Amino acid sequence: MEPRPDPRPDLRLDALQQRLGHRFADATLLQRALTHRSFGADHNERLEFLGDAVLAMAVSALLYGRFSASDEGDLTRVRAHLVREDSLHRAALVLGLPEVLRLSEGEARGGGAQRPSILADAVEALIGALFIDGGLPAATRLVSQLFGELITSTEADSWSKDAKTELQEWLQARRLAVPTYRILATRGQAHAQTFDVECAVPTLGLAEQGEGRSRRTAEQEAARRMLSRLKASDKPGGPLRN
Repeated sequence: MEPRPDPRPDLRLDALQQRLGHRFADATLLQRALTHRSFGADHNERLEFLGDAVLAMAVSALLYGRFSASDEGDLTRVRAHLVREDSLHRAALVLGLPEVLRLSEGEARGGGAQRPSILADAVEALIGALFIDGGLPAATRLVSQLFGELITSTEADSWSKDAKTELQEWLQARRLAVPTYRILATRGQAHAQTFDVECAVPTLGLAEQGEGRSRRTAEQEAARRMLSRLKASDKPGGPLRN
Protein backbone atom coordinates (compact mmCIF):
# COMPACT_ATOMS: atom_id res chain seq x y z
CA MET A 1 0.00 0.00 0.00
CA GLU A 2 1.36 3.40 -0.96
CA PRO A 3 1.78 5.89 1.90
CA ARG A 4 -0.93 8.49 2.14
CA PRO A 5 0.25 12.05 1.46
CA ASP A 6 0.81 14.21 4.50
CA PRO A 7 -2.17 16.62 4.71
CA ARG A 8 -0.49 19.06 7.09
CA PRO A 9 1.17 21.37 4.53
CA ASP A 10 -2.20 22.06 2.89
CA LEU A 11 -3.82 22.63 6.28
CA ARG A 12 -1.08 25.08 7.19
CA LEU A 13 -1.57 26.96 3.94
CA ASP A 14 -5.31 27.06 4.55
CA ALA A 15 -4.69 28.52 8.01
CA LEU A 16 -2.27 31.07 6.56
CA GLN A 17 -4.83 32.22 4.00
CA GLN A 18 -7.35 32.67 6.79
CA ARG A 19 -4.86 34.87 8.64
CA LEU A 20 -4.21 36.80 5.44
CA GLY A 21 -7.94 37.27 4.88
CA HIS A 22 -7.53 36.17 1.27
CA ARG A 23 -7.95 32.87 -0.57
CA PHE A 24 -5.64 32.68 -3.56
CA ALA A 25 -7.22 32.00 -6.92
CA ASP A 26 -3.74 31.07 -8.16
CA ALA A 27 -2.29 28.77 -5.51
CA THR A 28 1.10 28.72 -7.23
CA LEU A 29 1.54 32.39 -6.34
CA LEU A 30 1.21 31.59 -2.65
CA GLN A 31 3.67 28.70 -2.95
CA ARG A 32 6.16 30.89 -4.79
CA ALA A 33 5.91 33.66 -2.20
CA LEU A 34 6.88 31.14 0.50
CA THR A 35 9.77 29.60 -1.45
CA HIS A 36 13.33 30.61 -0.58
CA ARG A 37 15.88 30.57 -3.38
CA SER A 38 17.66 27.66 -1.69
CA PHE A 39 14.61 25.46 -2.37
CA GLY A 40 14.49 25.82 -6.15
CA ALA A 41 14.45 28.04 -9.21
CA ASP A 42 10.82 29.13 -8.78
CA HIS A 43 11.57 31.24 -5.70
CA ASN A 44 10.15 34.42 -4.22
CA GLU A 45 12.70 37.11 -5.06
CA ARG A 46 10.74 38.66 -7.94
CA LEU A 47 7.61 38.77 -5.78
CA GLU A 48 9.69 40.33 -3.00
CA PHE A 49 10.78 43.09 -5.39
CA LEU A 50 7.17 43.84 -6.27
CA GLY A 51 5.94 43.56 -2.69
CA ASP A 52 8.54 46.02 -1.47
CA ALA A 53 7.10 48.70 -3.76
CA VAL A 54 3.47 47.86 -2.90
CA LEU A 55 4.30 47.90 0.83
CA ALA A 56 5.92 51.33 0.58
CA MET A 57 2.93 52.73 -1.31
CA ALA A 58 0.33 51.21 1.07
CA VAL A 59 2.17 52.40 4.19
CA SER A 60 2.60 55.84 2.63
CA ALA A 61 -1.16 56.06 2.02
CA LEU A 62 -1.90 55.06 5.64
CA LEU A 63 0.57 57.61 6.97
CA TYR A 64 -0.75 60.34 4.69
CA GLY A 65 -4.21 59.85 6.11
CA ARG A 66 -3.09 59.49 9.73
CA PHE A 67 -0.58 62.35 10.03
CA SER A 68 -2.21 65.22 8.17
CA ALA A 69 -0.07 67.83 9.92
CA SER A 70 3.29 66.11 9.35
CA ASP A 71 5.73 67.12 6.63
CA GLU A 72 7.46 64.87 4.12
CA GLY A 73 10.49 64.35 6.34
CA ASP A 74 8.39 63.11 9.27
CA LEU A 75 6.37 60.78 7.06
CA THR A 76 9.50 59.38 5.41
CA ARG A 77 11.08 58.73 8.80
CA VAL A 78 8.02 56.91 10.14
CA ARG A 79 7.73 54.83 6.98
CA ALA A 80 11.39 53.81 7.24
CA HIS A 81 10.74 52.50 10.75
CA LEU A 82 7.67 50.55 9.65
CA VAL A 83 9.14 48.81 6.60
CA ARG A 84 12.52 47.87 8.08
CA GLU A 85 13.58 44.28 8.66
CA ASP A 86 12.75 44.20 12.38
CA SER A 87 9.13 45.22 11.79
CA LEU A 88 8.67 42.82 8.89
CA HIS A 89 10.19 40.01 10.94
CA ARG A 90 7.61 40.59 13.68
CA ALA A 91 4.85 40.61 11.07
CA ALA A 92 6.12 37.28 9.71
CA LEU A 93 5.89 35.74 13.18
CA VAL A 94 2.34 37.04 13.61
CA LEU A 95 1.41 35.39 10.30
CA GLY A 96 3.11 32.12 11.29
CA LEU A 97 5.45 32.10 8.30
CA PRO A 98 8.18 29.94 9.91
CA GLU A 99 5.76 27.01 9.70
CA VAL A 100 5.14 27.31 5.97
CA LEU A 101 8.40 28.50 4.40
CA ARG A 102 9.91 26.24 1.76
CA LEU A 103 13.66 25.94 2.30
CA SER A 104 16.38 23.54 1.25
CA GLU A 105 17.26 20.86 3.80
CA GLY A 106 20.54 22.60 4.55
CA GLU A 107 18.92 26.00 5.03
CA ALA A 108 16.22 24.49 7.22
CA ARG A 109 18.78 22.68 9.39
CA GLY A 110 20.68 25.95 9.75
CA GLY A 111 17.62 27.68 11.22
CA GLY A 112 16.59 29.54 8.09
CA ALA A 113 12.92 29.44 9.05
CA GLN A 114 13.72 31.71 11.99
CA ARG A 115 16.18 34.02 10.23
CA PRO A 116 14.82 37.61 10.30
CA SER A 117 16.06 38.49 6.80
CA ILE A 118 14.40 35.44 5.21
CA LEU A 119 11.13 36.04 7.06
CA ALA A 120 11.10 39.75 6.22
CA ASP A 121 11.64 38.95 2.54
CA ALA A 122 8.79 36.43 2.65
CA VAL A 123 6.38 39.06 4.01
CA GLU A 124 7.22 41.36 1.10
CA ALA A 125 6.83 38.45 -1.33
CA LEU A 126 3.40 37.68 0.13
CA ILE A 127 2.34 41.28 -0.35
CA GLY A 128 3.51 41.07 -3.95
CA ALA A 129 1.60 37.84 -4.48
CA LEU A 130 -1.54 39.36 -2.98
CA PHE A 131 -1.21 42.33 -5.30
CA ILE A 132 -1.10 40.05 -8.36
CA ASP A 133 -3.84 37.69 -7.19
CA GLY A 134 -6.28 40.15 -5.61
CA GLY A 135 -5.18 43.59 -6.77
CA LEU A 136 -4.18 46.59 -4.73
CA PRO A 137 -7.19 46.35 -2.34
CA ALA A 138 -6.14 42.87 -1.16
CA ALA A 139 -2.52 43.90 -0.65
CA THR A 140 -3.52 47.12 1.12
CA ARG A 141 -5.84 45.21 3.48
CA LEU A 142 -2.95 43.01 4.58
CA VAL A 143 -0.64 45.99 5.11
CA SER A 144 -3.36 47.71 7.12
CA GLN A 145 -3.88 44.50 9.13
CA LEU A 146 -0.17 44.29 9.94
CA PHE A 147 0.61 47.95 10.56
CA GLY A 148 -2.67 49.85 10.84
CA GLU A 149 -3.09 49.57 14.60
CA LEU A 150 0.49 50.70 15.21
CA ILE A 151 0.08 53.68 12.89
CA THR A 152 -3.24 54.65 14.49
CA SER A 153 -1.95 54.43 18.06
CA THR A 154 1.29 56.36 17.65
CA GLU A 155 2.36 59.96 17.13
CA ALA A 156 4.82 61.04 14.46
CA ASP A 157 7.02 62.75 17.04
CA SER A 158 7.59 59.42 18.80
CA TRP A 159 9.42 58.09 15.73
CA SER A 160 12.65 59.99 16.22
CA LYS A 161 15.55 59.76 13.83
CA ASP A 162 17.47 56.53 14.16
CA ALA A 163 20.71 56.79 16.10
CA LYS A 164 23.03 56.32 13.11
CA THR A 165 21.36 59.14 11.18
CA GLU A 166 21.31 61.47 14.17
CA LEU A 167 24.96 60.76 14.97
CA GLN A 168 26.04 61.44 11.39
CA GLU A 169 24.09 64.71 11.30
CA TRP A 170 25.50 65.73 14.70
CA LEU A 171 29.07 65.23 13.46
CA GLN A 172 28.49 66.88 10.08
CA ALA A 173 27.00 69.94 11.77
CA ARG A 174 30.35 70.33 13.56
CA ARG A 175 32.35 69.59 10.39
CA LEU A 176 33.65 66.34 11.79
CA ALA A 177 34.17 63.15 9.78
CA VAL A 178 31.36 60.61 9.80
CA PRO A 179 31.75 57.58 12.10
CA THR A 180 33.02 54.16 11.06
CA TYR A 181 31.54 50.81 12.03
CA ARG A 182 33.14 47.38 12.23
CA ILE A 183 32.09 43.98 13.50
CA LEU A 184 34.16 42.91 16.50
CA ALA A 185 32.63 39.46 16.96
CA THR A 186 29.75 37.24 15.94
CA ARG A 187 28.41 34.77 18.49
CA GLY A 188 25.85 31.96 18.40
CA GLN A 189 24.27 29.74 15.76
CA ALA A 190 23.38 31.11 12.34
CA HIS A 191 19.68 31.42 13.19
CA ALA A 192 20.31 33.11 16.54
CA GLN A 193 23.46 35.17 16.16
CA THR A 194 24.54 38.09 18.29
CA PHE A 195 26.73 40.78 16.72
CA ASP A 196 29.25 42.94 18.57
CA VAL A 197 29.94 46.15 16.66
CA GLU A 198 32.21 49.12 17.27
CA CYS A 199 31.30 52.69 16.33
CA ALA A 200 34.36 54.93 16.12
CA VAL A 201 34.91 58.65 15.56
CA PRO A 202 38.62 58.68 14.65
CA THR A 203 38.93 62.47 14.57
CA LEU A 204 37.97 62.56 18.26
CA GLY A 205 39.72 59.33 19.22
CA LEU A 206 36.44 57.87 20.56
CA ALA A 207 34.85 54.45 20.21
CA GLU A 208 31.73 52.78 21.62
CA GLN A 209 30.41 49.23 21.33
CA GLY A 210 26.93 47.84 20.82
CA GLU A 211 25.40 44.40 20.42
CA GLY A 212 22.26 43.09 18.77
CA ARG A 213 20.60 40.18 17.00
CA SER A 214 21.49 41.73 13.64
CA ARG A 215 24.39 43.85 12.43
CA ARG A 216 22.06 46.79 11.91
CA THR A 217 20.67 46.58 15.44
CA ALA A 218 24.18 46.38 16.90
CA GLU A 219 25.29 49.39 14.84
CA GLN A 220 22.29 51.39 16.06
CA GLU A 221 23.09 50.56 19.68
CA ALA A 222 26.74 51.53 19.26
CA ALA A 223 25.71 54.77 17.55
CA ARG A 224 23.23 55.53 20.33
CA ARG A 225 25.94 55.14 22.95
CA MET A 226 28.35 57.29 20.97
CA LEU A 227 25.74 60.00 20.49
CA SER A 228 24.92 60.02 24.20
CA ARG A 229 28.61 60.35 25.02
CA LEU A 230 29.15 63.17 22.53
CA LYS A 231 26.11 65.13 23.70
CA ALA A 232 27.27 64.88 27.30
CA SER A 233 30.75 66.04 26.30
CA ASP A 234 29.36 68.94 24.28
CA LYS A 235 27.76 70.55 27.34
CA PRO A 236 29.47 73.56 28.95
CA GLY A 237 32.53 72.30 30.79
CA GLY A 238 32.65 69.11 28.73
CA PRO A 239 35.84 68.05 26.89
CA LEU A 240 34.49 69.09 23.47
CA ARG A 241 33.91 72.65 24.77
CA ASN A 242 37.29 73.05 26.48
